[in-house]
Amino acid sequence: MADRVRIDHCVTSIGLIAALSILPLVPPAGLSGQSALEIVDRVDRLMRGESSQARVSMEIVTENWSRSLDLEIWSLGTEYSLVRLLAPPREAGTATLMVAQEVWNYLPRVDRTIKVPPSLMMGSWMGSHFTNDDLVKEGRLIEDYDISIAFEGARDGVQVWEIELVPKPEAPIVWDKIVWQVRQADLLPTWARYYGEGDELERTMTFDGYRTFGGRLVPALLTVIPADKPRETTTVRYDELLFDIDLSPDFFSLRNLRTRR
Repeated sequence: MADRVRIDHCVTSIGLIAALSILPLVPPAGLSGQSALEIVDRVDRLMRGESSQARVSMEIVTENWSRSLDLEIWSLGTEYSLVRLLAPPREAGTATLMVAQEVWNYLPRVDRTIKVPPSLMMGSWMGSHFTNDDLVKEGRLIEDYDISIAFEGARDGVQVWEIELVPKPEAPIVWDKIVWQVRQADLLPTWARYYGEGDELERTMTFDGYRTFGGRLVPALLTVIPADKPRETTTVRYDELLFDIDLSPDFFSLRNLRTRR
């Protein structure tokens, strides 16, 4: 039973990498002429670049407890990511590796590497409101969703697009619909809403704390709020973010998953 608890706590998302993944270095001219597909493609690449390395702080608040985590994250395109816990010290070295559609966790306290089975893809990572399914699926928005502009105009004095993403019939997607709100001026997202069966809102992700990293303006603060528990939150803050660093697919190996840094 103890092992099962440890395994459940290691199921990850970093939808943390992918949910954050949003646009190019400099928004092109004539954004109003962009199609919904082009907007999502740009928004989907904002914080990823060709490759990236980040230091992230995560604060998890539930009805019964709260905890803080420090993380280091590496990514290469949409196919590779590695997340390692730096703190708290008791869990330092715990790590998650994603390669294509496969996810592994390393548990240093028992020195075990575990491949995440499909039955745990919707499990919580370290008690957060992210899942493994976020990590694997959000990097494939263009392939898995039909995308359209549901609203174009002013909200709270800001010109925005509301983009609706509906899964294609053959796509193995958990969400029945995702809706993003994106500012027209700079293609920065302000929120994303995730809907389940019956068009029921399941969770909301807000974007804030816009900062410049490597010459690129990005939302450095994300907050996830589950619709059925509005007092619970997972907040992610980017403290450092480097783009287009020297990484190769070989970096994302099971051996490196187990390496303490």
